[in-house]
Amino acid sequence: MPLRANQSDGYRALFSAAAESLRDAAAATRALRGCQLGYFGVLHTWGRDPMVYHPHIHLVVPGGGVLLDEDRNALRWSSTAENFLVHHGTLIDVFKGKLTDGLRECGIYDEVPESAWYKKSVVDIEPVGDGSAVLKYLAPYVYRVAISDKRIVACDETSVTYSYTPSGTKVTKTKTVSGQQFVSGFVQHVLPRGFQKVRHYGWMSSNCRISLDEVQWLVWLFLGWTFWLASGHAPQREPTKRDPVRCAACGGAMRIVNIVNTNCSALVEHSVAYLDSG
Repeated sequence: MPLRANQSDGYRALFSAAAESLRDAAAATRALRGCQLGYFGVLHTWGRDPMVYHPHIHLVVPGGGVLLDEDRNALRWSSTAENFLVHHGTLIDVFKGKLTDGLRECGIYDEVPESAWYKKSVVDIEPVGDGSAVLKYLAPYVYRVAISDKRIVACDETSVTYSYTPSGTKVTKTKTVSGQQFVSGFVQHVLPRGFQKVRHYGWMSSNCRISLDEVQWLVWLFLGWTFWLASGHAPQREPTKRDPVRCAACGGAMRIVNIVNTNCSALVEHSVAYLDSG
């Protein structure tokens, strides 16, 4: 497997192919033509069974994009149809081409068996509502590798037994492997030192000129939430609690008595009487 032997270059090619394929496939759809998407990807190298090497990328994508003008300035939010992003077939074809180019650039294309390119590729696109469930699913994988301690059922001097749930079923099974097999299976999921396993693209990237606040405002306008947000009925942030300003001389808490302009005319008069300590 060329990716296992060339992880740094291979995983970068996998990331680039996934991100660029989504960008190009989205640009070909009517709703997202001329739009910039924002999304992030997470690298996984395992599936349900940690002994199986299965590198793949999860991309989390909002259902729409920011329509740009000729100068790349944000105009408005453009939404996709409900529960639709891009066509599966288009994304698969584009991804195969992008991955081929990426593997050629890093010099490992010739290590891929020719038969692999004729196998059925799987690109799974699923609607996930507001995204909270999928974020909850992906979050533990950012800092966890392959298998948790609670899935190790038993171990002795020669073998390890662990549990797993095959994909597409709800039946938990156990598998026993030798200690050497278990360690080898675990180590294959350890990433190269310093490798970035979560990457952001489009208006989610840190170097994008469109800020996240600007995108949120465009979405609120699209959804007609602006009146609701200003009405006071929308959830409000808790006010920040700050320590009172204290007098440098006596250390007592200070309070506003009057606010005056440059002509020393009072702008706001408070009902609290001024107490002269003298």
